[in-house]
Amino acid sequence: MEPVTLATDRLVLRPLTPADAAAVHAACQDPEISRWTSVPSPYTREDAEDFVGRASPAGWRDDSDYTLGVFRADDGVLVGAMALVRLARLAAPEHQAEIGYWTAKEQRGRGYTAEAAREMIRWAFEDLGVERLEWHAEAGNEGSRAVALKAGFQLEGTVRSKRVYAGTRRDVWIGSLLPSDLDRPTKTPYLPYPDRA
Repeated sequence: MEPVTLATDRLVLRPLTPADAAAVHAACQDPEISRWTSVPSPYTREDAEDFVGRASPAGWRDDSDYTLGVFRADDGVLVGAMALVRLARLAAPEHQAEIGYWTAKEQRGRGYTAEAAREMIRWAFEDLGVERLEWHAEAGNEGSRAVALKAGFQLEGTVRSKRVYAGTRRDVWIGSLLPSDLDRPTKTPYLPYPDRA
């Protein structure tokens, strides 16, 4: 798939380029990012260069991972990164993806990540045909959970022992968002179990 650029009132979501490596490297020095995400620790300049120069473009090429940098529209400052990861081929009946994100420490608390997530969600539902979007975060990651709730996700529970961090298996929160939650149409009808109706 060809990379896309998305925009909101305050933000531009665009493919990362080699010119973004320094900003990504600086942001990922924050220990909270490596604590709650799969970002390596310590995070080297080589890690940043690989992420923007190889890994991110490769995900777009093989239709597996659509990563965009999130930047302030007024001055181009890096806010964070956001990705949709396909859980199954979108051409298959499942039409599912997972959203993930991190936010630079200096940009937190301004609503940027929820704003970017809502735009990424719109794109997923309208342009990719996603019919179920998932959010996962290690239990205890209150910041990620707050963003997910602001973006419209419904919490579904806790998955036991799903993530390994620092040699220990940890629980993960999971949430989902369906097009119908946002009054959007979906190609495949949804028949909820009666106790959820």
